[in-house]
Amino acid sequence: MDDREIIALFFERSEGAIAELSDKYGPVCSKIAFNILNNEQDAEECVNDAYLGVWNSVPPQNPNPLLSYVCRIVRNLAVKKYHTNTATKRNSIYDVALTELENCFPSSTTADDEFNATETVQIIDNFLETLNQKNRIIFIRRYWYSDSIEDIAKHFNTSSHNISVRLSRTREKLKKHLLKEGVSV
Repeated sequence: MDDREIIALFFERSEGAIAELSDKYGPVCSKIAFNILNNEQDAEECVNDAYLGVWNSVPPQNPNPLLSYVCRIVRNLAVKKYHTNTATKRNSIYDVALTELENCFPSSTTADDEFNATETVQIIDNFLETLNQKNRIIFIRRYWYSDSIEDIAKHFNTSSHNISVRLSRTREKLKKHLLKEGVSV
C-alpha cells in the first residue's frame, strides 16, 4: 500500500491505517528507536506512541513524505525517553554519536541562540546538499538515525575505519561551513 492510501485510511479514521503503517514502516521505526534507546521494550513503546501520535495528528496534517513524518515522531519520542532514562547515567551508543558532533555546535543556550536555531538548521540543510550522496547518507544515518559505524560500514560494504574517516572529514567540513556562515562554534 502506498503512502497516499495509508493517509487516506487515517483520514477515514480506519484502524487499519495503523496496521498498514506498521507493516510498511515498523522495522525502520523500531531501528531508529532502538539505536537511540538500546532497549527493545522502550523502543517498542516509542514506536507504539508514535503510531498514536500519527493517529492524533492525521488529520488535519497530511504528511508528505509519510516516512519522514513518522520517523521524526519516533526519533523525538525516543530522544525524550532517552533523556528520561539517562538523567543520571550515560548510554554509550547514543552519547558517542552526539559527542562526535559536539564541537560543531555552540554550547551556550542563550535566548539569541534559541532564536538563531532555525537559521542554523537551514545552514545545516544547505551544507548537507553540498555533500555527495554517499557522504550525505552516511552522515544522516549516523546522526539522525543513530546507526552504529559498524552498521553503516556493512551497509556500504566497507570498513568501519573508512566510515569513521568520512564522518570525521564531514564534521570538519560542517564546522568550517558553520563558521563561514557566522555560527559561533
